[in-house]
Order: sequence, then structure tokens, then C-alpha cells
Amino acid sequence: MKLAKTLALLLTIISISSCNNKSEKQSSETVLEDTINKKTKKEMKVLFVLTSHDKLGDTGEKTGFWVEEFANPYYTLTDKGVTITLATPKGGKAPIDPRSTTEDATTEATERYNKDADAQKKINNTMVLAEVNPKDYDAVFYPGGHGPLWDLANDAYSITLIETFNKQNKPIAFVCHAPAALKGVKKEDGSPLVKGKKVTGFTNSEEKAVGLTDVVPFLVEDMLKENGGIYSKGDDWAVYTLQDGNLITGQNPASSEMVAEKLLAMLK
Repeated sequence: MKLAKTLALLLTIISISSCNNKSEKQSSETVLEDTINKKTKKEMKVLFVLTSHDKLGDTGEKTGFWVEEFANPYYTLTDKGVTITLATPKGGKAPIDPRSTTEDATTEATERYNKDADAQKKINNTMVLAEVNPKDYDAVFYPGGHGPLWDLANDAYSITLIETFNKQNKPIAFVCHAPAALKGVKKEDGSPLVKGKKVTGFTNSEEKAVGLTDVVPFLVEDMLKENGGIYSKGDDWAVYTLQDGNLITGQNPASSEMVAEKLLAMLK
């Protein structure tokens, strides 16, 4: 009888010890898996390139970047954990197009930006474009506004930056007037980057509607066609975007969110 009790006690001790070891092993394995996942999880980094130009031709009026075209993509991406860095040709404060702050241009994203001190601080303290290293980023995005027609369309650093991202097959995205930055960008064979690519951008009829056809240095729609792009468009002011390989373009401010969503999908 005593022998039976002793054997039962030994079996209980062995069983408890085995369970404890198994529990410790599972706990250890979980910690290891979590560590591996943290190390392998990709931190997504996107560069936003904005204009430094603030003069609307010879009109005496101001221009710059369009708030909605920055704010909506900014929050669409940052809300998903994307780290965003801002750069401009001159660095420092990126000028805002006054027309994009009027009541009829207000959106949920612009209202959020107006209350976001951190985002505003970034706008006021952008990097100098010449100091940007493309290797540090997974993609590049260009918000529009009329400003890019004057500076980013001809900026050597911007052109080289886009060409570098394209050679690395990283996403390159543009909305509204921002495809102006593609004007001088070339493929490795020397032909325009947009040649043979499906593209869109601010339409001639939309430019006419805002009364700036004779003010801007060139029309985005015409430039994309002249460079061999397969240009298409939706209705004026309606959402319309295109993706051709790593190139993403949007027609107007209303298209900014969809451009950002396409960019995000490429990063995942």
C-alpha cells in the first residue's frame, strides 16, 4: 500500500515538472517569435517632395502647394504607420497656396491639418532636397499645387531623385499639378519617363476653369502628351487615378486619397 502511494506521488511530481517545462518552453518560444517579428517587420518610409515656389507668375498673387493634396495622403499613410519626411528645393517653410485654404477647398483632412501642430512644424522645417538620400526611403510622393510648375519641373535634384527611385523600381507618385515634376525626367535609354506610360494629371479644362491657362508656364495635360505619355482623364474635379508599374498619378485634389492608397498598397 505504501509502495503504491509512493509511486503515485512520484508520477504527480513528474507530471507537474513536465507541464512547467512545457509552459516555460512555450513562453520562451513566444518571446523569440515576437522578437523575430519585430526585427523583420518593415518600417515604411516615404519622402514627400513639395514646392518652394510661391509666386503665381506675374499676377502678384501667391501660390505654393495645395493643402488637401498634402494632408490627405499624409494622414492616409501616417495612420498606417508610415514614417514621412518632407523636402523642398530650398528647405525650410513650404509655401501654401492661399486658394487651398478657402472654405470651398476645406476637407476633413485639411481641418485635421489645421489642428495638427506637429504636421505644421514639419511643413515649416522641410529638408533641403539636395541633401536627400534616396536610399533612405521606400517611395516618393509629390503633392500638387501650381508651385511645382515653376520649380520642380526644372529642378535638377528632383529630376535625379525621381530617376533614381524609378531605376530601383520604387513607387513614384504624383497628384494634380505635381506630374509637372516629370517634365524633364528620363528613362535609362534617354527617352521621357512617361513615354508609353498611362498617366493623368490636372486637365486643360480644369486649368481653364480656374482661370490660369495663360498664367502657368505650361499645361500639365499638354506636357504629358508631348512627352509621349498615354494620357487619359475623368470628369473635371472627379476622382481619377492611374497606376502603370511603379508610376502612380492622380488628376486633381479629389484624387489625392486614392493616389495615397495605391502607394500604400505597393509598400505592403
